Amino acid sequence: MADLTQQLIVSIKQAYRTRQAINIVGANSKPFLGRQIPAEKLSVAEHRGILKYQPVELVITARAGTPVQEIQQALAEHRQMLAFEPGLFKQSCNSQVSARSATIGGTLAANLSGPARPWSGSIRDMVLGVKLINGRAELLNFGGQVMKNVAGYDLARAQAGALGTLGLITEISLKVLPMPEMLRYLQLDIEETLAIQLMNQLSATAKPINGACWMAKKLYIRLAGAEKSVLQCVNQWTEEFGFVAAKDRLFWSQLTQYQLPIQQTTVQLWRFSVRSSAPSLGLAGPQLIDWGGALRWVAGNYDYKELQNIAERAGGTVALWSGGDRCSEINHPLTPAMQVLQQRIKRSFDPCNILNPGRLYTYL
Repeated sequence: MADLTQQLIVSIKQAYRTRQAINIVGANSKPFLGRQIPAEKLSVAEHRGILKYQPVELVITARAGTPVQEIQQALAEHRQMLAFEPGLFKQSCNSQVSARSATIGGTLAANLSGPARPWSGSIRDMVLGVKLINGRAELLNFGGQVMKNVAGYDLARAQAGALGTLGLITEISLKVLPMPEMLRYLQLDIEETLAIQLMNQLSATAKPINGACWMAKKLYIRLAGAEKSVLQCVNQWTEEFGFVAAKDRLFWSQLTQYQLPIQQTTVQLWRFSVRSSAPSLGLAGPQLIDWGGALRWVAGNYDYKELQNIAERAGGTVALWSGGDRCSEINHPLTPAMQVLQQRIKRSFDPCNILNPGRLYTYL
């Protein structure tokens, strides 16, 4: 465990005085996310350690540089978990796992959640409070370590997806949940259009569904919960829809860890967030549909404007996840009103625009 808060404050204070842009990173396990920015790296990876864990209260507090895997191991000892299923993004070097493995701060900054997100919530939903250093080198505290209602703009949860543009996160408090009593997996051979319809139908039921994903003409369903409820659902859906029981633990692990072939592609990979009931996007490249239809991955070199139009017709947005030109805009354009709001929030946190400038959009 190491508390580097004061050193980090000094670094940002120096950048504020000199107007020198800095690139805030954790273990730098996701360098492909966001736009490329010409700035000196400031790592939070050594600012780590679990500060407080109350299994009875279902709350854990850790420094931002704490590896996600370390938190998961601590929770597992009490049969608890991070319900938003964070990816670890482990990087290998000379056949050895290097220190580049996702940190909890980077996971929040990137707002990344796994296959259970529609049913268990996102990391944003689990944030209770954060501490961060703003662009004036001030240490600020938002939220707390208990569940409560928030009046006004929730600045703790605003860090989800900000990619470090609003401050350097130093500490995070998260809600955790018990592990399910049982997991079971189902499969069904089915075409895309019918799969989307069936995923939406199943997701609307009061069944213990915990994941719904379609890829290569195969629908994958994950059930999680009390043993009696899960087994009853398995029997009902195999009889009613023709599902077959499967041993898909590896598939769901690879999906969570972004290790499926489409997620490892060397061409451009596009991430669509759309209505779960939206019809097929009609794109020819390899596709993966997750979150019961709401998250869609498409691999291939496409015209970005064309994809934006497709996403908007499907009631959502599209972003370039990996590959391609990382110097241009890669996130779906916002309305003028939303741009103004984002710029105002950015200026209030970072008046000199030194914190990850341009990582999200060129104008931030």
